[in-house]
Amino acid sequence: MKIQILGTGCPKCRKLAESAEEAARELGVEHEIEKVTEIDRIMAFGVMMTPALAVDGEVKAVGKVPSVEEIKKMLA
Repeated sequence: MKIQILGTGCPKCRKLAESAEEAARELGVEHEIEKVTEIDRIMAFGVMMTPALAVDGEVKAVGKVPSVEEIKKMLA
């Protein structure tokens, strides 16, 4: 499973990365986390607000930091 954090590296982006890592670890899923920081790549996802979370290329959350429990539902 590929988890992508879309954002420029702001505190919310870092928090989203931490929460996504924790959620994947708790679920026991094999995963890779990629931080997408280039604006043109972020916009290619159709995302206009960061942070955003994409799972296997599909955007799941935009402009907020979901809780670990919410992220677990997105990954399941």
